[in-house]
Amino acid sequence: CVEVDRLVQSGVVVVVAAGNTGYGQLMAREGVTSTGMSLTINDPGNADEAITVGATHRDSPHTFGVSYFSSKGPTGDGRLKPDLVAPGERITSCAAGRRRDEIASLLDGLDPDEVAAYIEDSGTSMAAPHVSGAVAAFLSVRREFIGRPTVVKRLFCDNATSLGRERYFEGHGMVDLMRVIQAV
Repeated sequence: CVEVDRLVQSGVVVVVAAGNTGYGQLMAREGVTSTGMSLTINDPGNADEAITVGATHRDSPHTFGVSYFSSKGPTGDGRLKPDLVAPGERITSCAAGRRRDEIASLLDGLDPDEVAAYIEDSGTSMAAPHVSGAVAAFLSVRREFIGRPTVVKRLFCDNATSLGRERYFEGHGMVDLMRVIQAV
């Protein structure tokens, strides 16, 4: 977390996934109970100056809210995290690494290096790129904010759209690029 904060202080916007440990099982005298868990933001998501991103349903975030697996705050020292949420369930993306190897058998003898392969996946690691892309798009049209990551984070947090959920689940709300652009 110290290195993330140092990177932000050097002028870089850092966006990180909150983690996928927001749901677990508790052992009780009556047996095992599955439940949502607080205080589950993982490092580097605990970094004060990082933009930490939780996950929502892809198609209906206002209906279904924050994904059950998305890590939840607060941090161990009581700070609000995640900062934002973005679509992170059933996101289609390029297959790479182990995931590409998993689908090789589906390519019917085609050379995996010559075929574009896509997978559908869920997680806060699928949500964080949405926010990274929104930040990049914002900085491309409002270049005067390049090198001012704390201001960028504040703008995105202040202009997020609430999903009406628990604050430690959704942070400031769903990333909303148009509201950020209109706010400056």
